[in-house]
Amino acid sequence: MKRTLYRAGSEADEGREPIMDVALTVYDWIGRILVIPAVIALALGIYQWARGVLPALYRLGSGLALKEIALLAKGDNAKSIRSLLLDSRLFRPQNLKDITAPKDLGSAERASVLLVCWEDWKDDIDEVLRFKKDRMALVIYAPPQAIAREMLEKLDSVRHTIVANFRGRLLNDVVLCLITAGE
Repeated sequence: MKRTLYRAGSEADEGREPIMDVALTVYDWIGRILVIPAVIALALGIYQWARGVLPALYRLGSGLALKEIALLAKGDNAKSIRSLLLDSRLFRPQNLKDITAPKDLGSAERASVLLVCWEDWKDDIDEVLRFKKDRMALVIYAPPQAIAREMLEKLDSVRHTIVANFRGRLLNDVVLCLITAGE
């Protein structure tokens, strides 16, 4: 017995029951109607992604490529923090500026992030706060409980200021500051 495949518009359609034609027509229209919400959902998804995710990715890319980070640290701390940032392979060496004394703060004027090692700069933190511009982020790396309560309250009153106690958190905070701070 030979089977015949049915094709729309073929001679084999003549033997098909009318109920089958109605069912195929209904399924065809249901499929066409369901495509409309799918296309709308796709368009809204693309629009929301372009409005939400794309600007953040752009700011992250430009922050990592163009923005400068001033490392306010001395000696081994400066080497350690620099290697932490460079080992992540997110930052370029030319975007890191070493500042070892308060008199050199002027060379950090173009920086978007001031990364301060508390142990080295705790005596000069008031000068750093005076130097910090509103567009700059200030990330302070300090051991837990190293900063007095009064100083924490003072730091809390300054915009774009973060105190990090762990090296992994420090790296995360610097990346986030590059997205949010600066021009």
